[in-house]
Amino acid sequence: MSAIQYQTPIGNVTVTIENGVVTALRWGKFDPIPCRVRVNKGDDPLSRQVGEALQHFFSQSEKDASVPLQMSGTPFQQKVWRALQQIPPGEVRTYGELAKQLHSSARAVGGACRRNPVPLLVPCHRVVAAHGVGGFAGRTQGKEVALKRWLLEHEGVPLEK
Repeated sequence: MSAIQYQTPIGNVTVTIENGVVTALRWGKFDPIPCRVRVNKGDDPLSRQVGEALQHFFSQSEKDASVPLQMSGTPFQQKVWRALQQIPPGEVRTYGELAKQLHSSARAVGGACRRNPVPLLVPCHRVVAAHGVGGFAGRTQGKEVALKRWLLEHEGVPLEK
């Protein structure tokens, strides 16, 4: 297992790699700064691929880059995470829309989003409330929601202030 740090426009991001796949992504203090993605350590092919995927994300690409992922979760969470990967950059879906698509409830979709082990790579920030941005990372206000707003605005999603 290795943890690789990347400097990104939202602050430092740490990606955990196990057995040749990405298993987790966490960010530190939300500190938006204009910068290019930089790998602070690690130079194996997967570390470079993850860095390229993050650079791709932060360069406002019209399509997400993919990296090999292994996400541990329930069958329902896996289904939600696959649905999240189908939402293109710059677009959003509501919790209710995803719930209807998956024959579930909005609350269950929100719970699966909250447990997403690799945010950014599996874009749970693209799921919003019917009226407003909704929560993020289990919070309904504060720095997590500010980060969600930043990510959506970065992708060109118009938000109500």
